[in-house]
Amino acid sequence: MTDHLPADLERALLVGRVWRDNVGPCVVVVRAGQAFDITAQCATVSDLLERDDLLDFVRSAPGEALGPASALVDAAVGRKEGVPRLLAPCDLQAIKACGVTFAVSLLERVIEEQAGGDAARADALRASLLQDIGSDLSAIKPGSPEAEALKKQFQARGAWSQYMEVGIGPYAEVFSKSQPMSAVGLGADVGLHPESHWNNPEPEIVLAVTSRAQAVGATLGNDVNLRDIEGRSALLLGKAKDNNGSCSLGPFIRLFDEHYTIDTVRQAEVRLRIEGVEDDFVLDGESRMREISRDPLDLVAQTCGPHHQYPDGFMLFLGTMFSPIKDRGAKGAGFTHKLGDKVSISSGALGTLVNHVQRSNTIAPWTFGVRALYANLAQRGLLKGAQ
Repeated sequence: MTDHLPADLERALLVGRVWRDNVGPCVVVVRAGQAFDITAQCATVSDLLERDDLLDFVRSAPGEALGPASALVDAAVGRKEGVPRLLAPCDLQAIKACGVTFAVSLLERVIEEQAGGDAARADALRASLLQDIGSDLSAIKPGSPEAEALKKQFQARGAWSQYMEVGIGPYAEVFSKSQPMSAVGLGADVGLHPESHWNNPEPEIVLAVTSRAQAVGATLGNDVNLRDIEGRSALLLGKAKDNNGSCSLGPFIRLFDEHYTIDTVRQAEVRLRIEGVEDDFVLDGESRMREISRDPLDLVAQTCGPHHQYPDGFMLFLGTMFSPIKDRGAKGAGFTHKLGDKVSISSGALGTLVNHVQRSNTIAPWTFGVRALYANLAQRGLLKGAQ
């Protein structure tokens, strides 16, 4: 399934994690399409990404050959037992996310807020807001004098929203999406809170950032979102965003090098496909990173700096412009997931991240955290490999 891997796999430097039966989690690198277990050289992905010689090390570190990366992908997508299973490609890093970084997602967040979590009201509110706000806020630079003038205009009309504040104001919305070690990887189930009935995937590019606030690579992510929960109150953001299986990352982190850079991210296109099992529903969409309102490195700087440190590094979701609104069921009710949905998020230089939708209280519970990781590494005599 080479389409789940970067289109230029032969020159891509990839970092990830696999679970090996009777061993535990292992750090892997992919060079020229071949996977190697280098855990004996570097015990965690967090340690690996902190290395000053990161690219040279990944290109040359000795490791146990695991065969073609495509075989790991096939096993993950096919949910095969008894073979190394791909995990989310991060471990100790904090998992952060930026919201309302695209004009379209700003509009949808305002709709959620004004609908109070009621999907049936979304269609009418969308039409009204498009008439009042206009469909293109992307030309307005957040924090600029033009943005401040627009803010005052909408305040005077009683139409200002907290989502507009972070969408065009000086400060980005940055929140904790998920806990270290809690994200799921390629082929896994993602979870919806059992109380949610209006929800959607959020396809995003996710930066891998070191403790020095240096972006060293990127991967794909699904910031599973509960529109009805957050729509009731922004103070329910944690309940809407952080649940069992609500964060998916992968398949691998692609490291920045001469072939893949932050400028590649700035120009990337991210595609979403949702395929229903219950109703044969199909939805396709696309996000264009060139339409983001805030530069990815500005989002990194707003997350990490003198005001806030991340000693183990962090993964940073950059936001999405795609909130699916295609009706699925009653006219005007918009989109929501059904159990069993297959969600595919893809970008040519990063591959494809595939997950299946279930309820967060019925999928496998999260039991392997940081303590379990270090106990496992200690048992294997690998803690000496930490930098």
